[in-house]
Amino acid sequence: MKVFTIALLISARVLTAGEPERKPALWAPRDYQVFQRVSQTQGKVDFALVDLAVRADSAQYKFTGKPLDGELQSDWKDFDPDIDGALMSSKFTVPAGGWYKFEVRFLNKGKSVFETSVEHVGVGEVFVIAGQSNSTNHGSEKQTTASGMVASFDGKAWQLANDPQPGIQDKSSGGSFAPAFGDALYEKYKVPIGIVSTGAGATSVRQWLPKGERMSNPPTIESHVKKIEDGVWESTGDLFEGLMKRVNALGKNGFRAILWHQGESDAGQARGGYPAIKQISGAQYAEFMGKLIKASRERAGWEIPWFTAQATYHSEKDAADEEFRAAQKSLWEKGVAFEGPDTDALGKEYRAGVHFNAKGLQAHGKMWAEKVSGYLDKALEK
Repeated sequence: MKVFTIALLISARVLTAGEPERKPALWAPRDYQVFQRVSQTQGKVDFALVDLAVRADSAQYKFTGKPLDGELQSDWKDFDPDIDGALMSSKFTVPAGGWYKFEVRFLNKGKSVFETSVEHVGVGEVFVIAGQSNSTNHGSEKQTTASGMVASFDGKAWQLANDPQPGIQDKSSGGSFAPAFGDALYEKYKVPIGIVSTGAGATSVRQWLPKGERMSNPPTIESHVKKIEDGVWESTGDLFEGLMKRVNALGKNGFRAILWHQGESDAGQARGGYPAIKQISGAQYAEFMGKLIKASRERAGWEIPWFTAQATYHSEKDAADEEFRAAQKSLWEKGVAFEGPDTDALGKEYRAGVHFNAKGLQAHGKMWAEKVSGYLDKALEK
């Protein structure tokens, strides 16, 4: 039997006076973490452990829980972890489903010398959400996941996807469409759903552009942009970097798609009483969206699918801006993005002002699930 010594950082250096020894830490999987499945039936679960210092002659893992079909009662399986300095890592092929309990142990001459576990790990579908307030926590009533099979990621930790959604780029603390969206997808596909919310309220597409992208018309609220000279502004890139930080944390092909819900802060600003210089055209909106989507794919290093909604609603008297609806539709027609829901159709009974009430949040989530399902059904056939 191969004998390997797992003697990493804390045993390989001399501690300074008064410095405590660091305990082993499991970086992955995290509790309630959802891994994007690579096929209808399976996915890869990351394992990462740091600061473990033991002598062992074998390493073993197992998953127990509910896959798509039947019951998973896995026996202990041997594995050889990759070791790089203080980091020990591996990848495990696991059936789609969950929640699973993950356990790992290290043995020396048949006796356990270290073991740890995580209670909730899933292999299912993961989505990044971006845009303005109706993509974040501005709903009038907080929502919870009815299925208990929807989890959210804030960039560091995972948790059940009860509102407010963590990790967004504004300070909103109300309700969102994420729990209803995840529950609807779980009801259809019976796999855990991961949500990664990155939106920021009252933002224009101009504010989401990469750093240095220029414009002649500043957004209504001039945060996340700076004036260069008369008639020229540029994006600071803050929101784009926040989005990409989450995207890159999930890894290449680590989620199914980005769901974009935004447009209210671009459509009809002049009509709403703001200075004419704040107004862009529908054609400019489509151009900026194309730049944003292209830049996200180039930075991530893979062709991230985007879904874009039709979202231009301001009030019952100003419920739809046809110029911007056409611009959003053009993204689908040109193959830049996939078709998202038409949330302009959600009128007064679904709203608390421009934002959604509890009924609207439920309807919004189900509308997104319906659009995503059409795409997902085709993707899972491959």
